This record gives sequence, C-alpha cells and structure tokens, in this order.
Amino acid sequence: MMRKIKNIAIVAHVDHGKTTLVDAMLKQAGVFRKNQEVAERVMDSNDLERERGITIFSKNAAFHYKDVKINIVDTPGHSDFGGEVQRILKMVDSVLLLVDAVEGPMPQTKYVLKNALSLGLKPIVVINKIDRKGSRPEAVLDMVLDLFIELNASDEQLDFPVVYASAKRGVAMHGVDDESRDLTPLLDTMLEHVPDSEGDLEHPLQMLVSAIEYDNYIGKIGTGKVVNGAVRQGDEVLLLKRSGDRILYRVSRIFSYEGLKKIPVEEGVAGDIVSIAGLETVDVGETIADRENPIPLPLIEIDEPTLSMTFMVNDSPFAGKDGKYVTSRNLWDRLQKELQTNVSIRVERTERAEAFTVKARGELQLAVLIENMRREGYEFQVSKPRVIYRELKGKRTEPIELAVIDVADEFAGVVIEKLGVRKGQMVNMSNGNDGYTRLEFKVPARGLIGFRNEFMTVTRGTGILNHTFYEYEYEKGEIPGRSRGVLISQSKCKSVGYALFNLQPRGELFIGPGVDTYEGMIVGEHSRDNDLVVNVAKGKKLTNTRASGSDEAIRLTPPREFSLEQAMEFIADDELLEITPRHIRMRKKILNAMDRRKAANMASWS
Repeated sequence: MMRKIKNIAIVAHVDHGKTTLVDAMLKQAGVFRKNQEVAERVMDSNDLERERGITIFSKNAAFHYKDVKINIVDTPGHSDFGGEVQRILKMVDSVLLLVDAVEGPMPQTKYVLKNALSLGLKPIVVINKIDRKGSRPEAVLDMVLDLFIELNASDEQLDFPVVYASAKRGVAMHGVDDESRDLTPLLDTMLEHVPDSEGDLEHPLQMLVSAIEYDNYIGKIGTGKVVNGAVRQGDEVLLLKRSGDRILYRVSRIFSYEGLKKIPVEEGVAGDIVSIAGLETVDVGETIADRENPIPLPLIEIDEPTLSMTFMVNDSPFAGKDGKYVTSRNLWDRLQKELQTNVSIRVERTERAEAFTVKARGELQLAVLIENMRREGYEFQVSKPRVIYRELKGKRTEPIELAVIDVADEFAGVVIEKLGVRKGQMVNMSNGNDGYTRLEFKVPARGLIGFRNEFMTVTRGTGILNHTFYEYEYEKGEIPGRSRGVLISQSKCKSVGYALFNLQPRGELFIGPGVDTYEGMIVGEHSRDNDLVVNVAKGKKLTNTRASGSDEAIRLTPPREFSLEQAMEFIADDELLEITPRHIRMRKKILNAMDRRKAANMASWS
C-alpha cells in the first residue's frame, strides 16, 4: 500500500514570514531534538540569506504528521528570484499563501498567486503576524479576496480556507479571537485541504526535474517529483533533454527528505519528492523517464530576463592585487557553473573575448551573483544594468514594473513628482491610518534603475519601495539619468586628508584619507552636473611661517559608503564597477582624462 504524501510550497512577498513558519512547523513535528540548538530561520542556510534576512534559493524539507508525509518547499519572496518559484510550483499539490496582517498583498504576492492559480492549484491563505502592531486581518482578507477575483480565480479556488497565525510565536487559529497554543489548526487544515499527491505506480517512470545541485563526491543531483512509476538505485533510465536528445544513465544514488536532511533510500515512488544522482547532464525542466517506454512531461516555462549586465576582466591599474580568479576563462567557467543551478539567468559571449553578457530578472539577482563571486575569490568588472528591449509589431517595447510605495503623507507629493519625471503612471493611491500613504505606479524598469538612492534621500530613509515585473509596453521615451557629475582622481596615489578637506566644498566624497586611488577612479559626487578631475594627494606646503587662520584643524565629513546594489545603481553608462574580494570601486570606462575628452568629441561629431 502506498503511503499518503502531500507536497506543498510556501509562497509570499519578501519578509512576510515564510521561513519562520517553516521553522515552527518543523519544531512542532519533532524534527529537532529537545536539547538541540536550532538557529533562527534554519532553512536560510546560505551566508547571504542570513545576512540579508531573505530567502534566495528554494529548499526542501519533510516531516510526518498523523501518519502523512508532508514535503514542504520554502520559496524566495523577491520577484528577482521568480524563476525559483515557477519551477517549484510544478512539483507541489497546493500552496500556502502567506500575507502580512499589516501590509496586505504586495507585488510579489500577486506574482506568485498568479502562477499558482494558472497551474490550477488551490491555495490555503495564511494571514501571518496577527500580533504585530497595526494588524488588520479582516481588511487584509478582503484585499486577498479582491486579488483572487482580479486574477480570475475559479469558483473552487475562491473558496479558499483561511488560517490566522503568528509564525514567530508558533501559533495558528481558525478565527482571529480563537485561543491556540501551537500550529495544530494550520496542520489540520493542510491535511484536510491539500490533495494527496497522485501518481500511478504501474505506469512507466516519469520524473520532472525542478532543481539542480552539485556534490563534489557524487556529481550532479536532480531533485523533483516522481509523477508516475518508481525509480530504484541501479536502474537504467533515459534523460529526455530540452534539445530532444535521449541519454541513457544508471541511477547511482536516490535521496528522500526527512526534516532538513537528505537520507539515502532504495527507491522513489510516485507522488514523492526525491533527489537522484548519476545523471551527469541533467538540467532543470527535463524528464527522467523509463528506458523501455519514455514519455516526456511538459517543460517548465520560466519568465524571460528583463535586465542585462556586461561582466568583464578587470583591467584597472590595481588588477590582480586581491583576486584569486582573474582571467576570462575563470570568469566564463564560473558563469557557466551558475547556469547549471540558476534557471532564470542567461550568459552570452560578446564581440570581445574578455567580456560576457549576463541577463537576469532584476538588479538583486545580479547583485547576489556578483557578491557570491566576490566571496569565492573572483575579480572582475561590471557595467551599469541595462533593460532588455523586445520588438512587438515592428515597434520597440520595454519592461514595465509595478511599484508599490509606502511613504509618509508629507513625502507623497515629492515621490509622485520624482516618478512622474521617470515616466511613472499612478494606478492607485490610498491613505492608511498610521500617517502613511500607499502609492501604486507602473514605471519603466530603466526608470527605477538608480531611483532607490534618490527615493531614500527624499523620504529621509522612511519610505518602503517594492516592485515586480508587470508586462512589456511600448517604449516610454527618454528618461533623465543622474543629475550630478562625479569627482575623478587625476593620478595613481594615496589620498591625503588635507586634499580631501579642500575638496569637500566641491561635492560629497566617497573615500577617506589613506586610500589608494588611480587615474580615472571615482572618488566623489560633484555638486554640479559635470565631471571634475581632482588631485586627492595634494599635501600642505610646509613653511616656517605660522598664521592663526591657515593652521586650523582639518575636519573631514565621513565619506559616503556604498553597498553593492547602491553602487550598481549609481554608476552611469560611461562608468564601471571594479569588483574584488576586498573592494568595490567605481571608475570611468576610459581612465585617461584626455582620452575621455577625445571620445566625447568623436561622439558629438558622429
């Protein structure tokens, strides 16, 4: 007799409590020993995930509840990692849709729900953080229902069960005012409403690969749901490639999930989520099928990239000082390795042997890739992110983002004005009870590149900006870029406090004293709209004459520090980011001032 299995994914907007809820479920199911020390957000195992407090890579776990095995998948909440969500939804039977009891449905909530409904899944709605200040669960439930109707949900999907929860406290209840000590109401709801994973054991093997990972000892591992049949260790199976090729492999290892661990098993049966090793060329979206009767499953369709960046070999005067991997071959091999596990990234060669184009869903996805490469010892340069245009009926179209902005009432006017300049179109505006206004805009993706820095300045750090891909529309026309020029170092030198002190009236500095610089490196933002070449090593002339006015103490304003994303947004089209394991530097593409002038003259003549 086949045991009961239920496969479920948790989907939500970023920071609505998915990973915390999975923690609470695993604890209640007894996955951890009573004396075991468990880290907060235990499923966020990647260093970057822990630092940023967000889920970047989807992960599997499993637990048993009332003699039923529940496979649960934690998915990313940020729209840039939508490819992770799209492929995971193919291997589950239902989704838990988490919504914050204060914020309500956000752009990514709409995105993940749209994908789930289109696959015919029936969601369970969990209104989380009901103990948070300003919680409004009834109003949020109405907003969720409106969202279901807007996305053309069927009558069966509209009749969704609702559970109220506080994942942090590990409690859930059917009604807001009910008493509860644990997550039993939620787990019972899952048993009642999530259909048993279906599959025919007598049917030839069919398994759809939804995730890929690499192990140094056993090689490539493909994870997915066994749709029909069964697979045993040592079986010969056919891998049905996207290209149409059929490759025979022998299954070397099979793993199932228990808690957070992969455990070796002899076979994977229909309905279960398992990982298979031994298939060297397996890729996401491909079918593992029976050798005698191979029947392919529908391929997983992933949204196309909307942004691109050029990755190139570092050619600055400081090249090779920090990095372990610095050549074009190192860079190409690492980007190819990324393609093996990241389904929504594309890598292409360019006319130049030392430069490659990387296409992705958004700035954060590119930033995570760059940060991971930095930490692995890679040294390279990247260009400013550019949107990917498409042709439609002979006209050029560009990606449009749906931006949802929560901002204090006093700053709403200036935010509307700034987005208007960037060709933003307001689609909704609503006033909250806490002195905040929610604005919804349709904005060209290129209008949002570089906007976050300006947004945080005009809202004095109090605004919240979330955006997700909406659709492609006809090009909106010219959008102004950065309004100020930059301060550029004139030579290779070490910065001096006296020189920086005298440069402070010229603009905002990005470096302090004692920093190594080179010709063409950006050291600050000019107060005017033109670039200015400056000498950051100019020392004070030493004489025996003393004067009360000229010997004043130097007072330097702390330099402005950039995160990787902020630097990516700040640079202009004629600038690059130099990425090394220890430094992030901004520089001009053409380092020499005279050569830049010649290039500008040539461009104006042509």
